Amino acid sequence: MAAVLIVTAACGSRLPESEFGQRPSANGTASPGTGTAHGPPVKVGIITSATSAVGGAAFTGPRDGARAWFDALNARGGINGRPVQVLTCDDGGSGVGNNECVHRLVDEDKVFALVATTALDYAGAPRVSAEGVPDIGGQPIGPAYDTYPHLYSIYGSQAPRRGEPGWDGRLYGGTEVYRWFKREQGARTAAVVSYNQASSAAYAQLITRGLKAEGYKVVNEEVDFALPNFQAVAADLRSQGADLVFDAMDTHGNARLCQAMDAVGAKVTAKVTNVQNWSDSVAEDYKDSPTCRNALWATGSSRNYDDTGNAAVRAFRQGMRGHAGGDRLSQWELEGWAAAMWFTDAATSCGNRLTRACVERFMNRGVPWTADGLLLPASFTPEDAPPRTRRNCLSVARWSDDAHDGRGGWVTQGGDMTRNCVTVPQLPYRP
Repeated sequence: MAAVLIVTAACGSRLPESEFGQRPSANGTASPGTGTAHGPPVKVGIITSATSAVGGAAFTGPRDGARAWFDALNARGGINGRPVQVLTCDDGGSGVGNNECVHRLVDEDKVFALVATTALDYAGAPRVSAEGVPDIGGQPIGPAYDTYPHLYSIYGSQAPRRGEPGWDGRLYGGTEVYRWFKREQGARTAAVVSYNQASSAAYAQLITRGLKAEGYKVVNEEVDFALPNFQAVAADLRSQGADLVFDAMDTHGNARLCQAMDAVGAKVTAKVTNVQNWSDSVAEDYKDSPTCRNALWATGSSRNYDDTGNAAVRAFRQGMRGHAGGDRLSQWELEGWAAAMWFTDAATSCGNRLTRACVERFMNRGVPWTADGLLLPASFTPEDAPPRTRRNCLSVARWSDDAHDGRGGWVTQGGDMTRNCVTVPQLPYRP
């Protein structure tokens, strides 16, 4: 079971796309001046917990999105005429497996960089950093991306990254999600559901602190990980009159809780999940709980992949067509696509003198980057002291069975994510 902590980057601007050379056009076709890649390949590695105990498809989205980007990039001529060779490794969701993947990709395959890492236990992170291998656009499932230099989370970081997490071992998260639902939906009572398992309980405590900081009445519900009694939790949610339900559980647990909520008639304004569960699989995962399914909301730091009016989203969707994993789109696929785009922009900026130092100069230059508007502006500008408050922006979407002419999908809420911003306190926690 993994709980993914989303830290939203501050808003800002970025350099023009013209600086980066070859890029996809809005409709996904080749840009002028591109052609077949012919130089020596640029090797990149992708480490994914593809067969972890959490489930086979839980962590593969970023990998599939990144591979789709690189396939399209190679068809357009690669990076400055050099094709990208993608080498993948499944670490099985274990620290031992992760170290083995790092050894294979870094020491044996000699990859130039890692891209879109999605590891349940990133035990090999110290080795990656010690070898000076840029790791770009990874998912911050644990504290590694706020701990080590040379590691660049898809959401950016202002932590010093000198070998310990955050600032003196503490990370910080904002309360923008809870503020948004209080302001936009009038919510006042929130339930937090977690397993009786360490990482789940720790994440639930962080959610609870944030809710209380925003003035909510909080109802805590704990579920036995081995023998979960979701029926009893659902009945208590109904009796407590919860407006919102937050969780620190996996997709399977969420689906069972929703099924129990429908069975006992527990209706809420919103059942709020995170980017990990923001996908087309909702229709199948929650097929037995239509009322709860249509109360599902997701929040994150990237543009809704169902926003087909956006040119960058359309390019992503076209790139995923016919690609492995592309039959079921997800927000994590979009973020993997963006991670590969970030590496491409960094490498392209080096021209014919591609070095790791050059790529990292691009990453560390302090200019917020948005992946053509797919991400909220992200950058890496270390701050010696943690901020007490920060202006955070938020991407919000709600599942609707009526969307896309009845096929179902995610509908963006609250307007464009770049204007859906608020200044909120930053709360410390130990990872």
